[in-house]
Formats: sequence, C-alpha cells, structure tokens
Amino acid sequence: MSTDISLSSAAAARVRWIAERQGAAEPALRLAVDGGGCSGFTYRFGLADSIDADDLVTETDGVKLVVDSVSIDLVRGCIVDFVDSLGGSSFKVENPNAAAGCGCGSSFSI
Repeated sequence: MSTDISLSSAAAARVRWIAERQGAAEPALRLAVDGGGCSGFTYRFGLADSIDADDLVTETDGVKLVVDSVSIDLVRGCIVDFVDSLGGSSFKVENPNAAAGCGCGSSFSI
C-alpha cells in the first residue's frame, strides 16, 4: 500500500456503492491518465477488474484506489474525492501537479 495518492471517505463510499450494484468482488477504483482533453491530459475512472504488480495501490475504508505505473507520475500526491452538487455528481481529482485545468475539471496540464 502507498500514500502517494489518496481516496477521500466520500469517494470510497461512492466506489463501494457502485461496486455493490455492479456485483464487483472487491471495491476498487482505477484512476488512469490519458492524453487529450482541452488541457492536454484527462482522468479516466473505472472499477478495477484486477491489480497488476506494478500498480500503485492505496486504501480508504476498505476501498482501494489503483493507479498504473505510467499514470502515477502525473497524479502523485493527488486526492480523489466524490462531489455531489446541483451541477452533478462526479469524482474529482485534487492534483498538486496540475499547472492548469479546464473549466469542467476533467482535464489538466502539467
């Protein structure tokens, strides 16, 4: 387990809720970074089907956050939160490495 990244309690609760509804064996959220978006990189979320040996893993309230070895340098030190507001519900990444982001919060640049 690592503390290079973290999952808020609100995000852990949401991942557990999603995993239960989808019948997942273990609640684990995979965070990956892809090229693209209006600021250069985009975050991609999904339930983790498996955990690879080189993945970075952290755990909050029994829920794992999994990041692949390619993406970790772009999100090291981040906190993944879940926000439920009038504007909608979504996972939000508080990324100290991001130099800029877009208005919708789904893409960033370094």
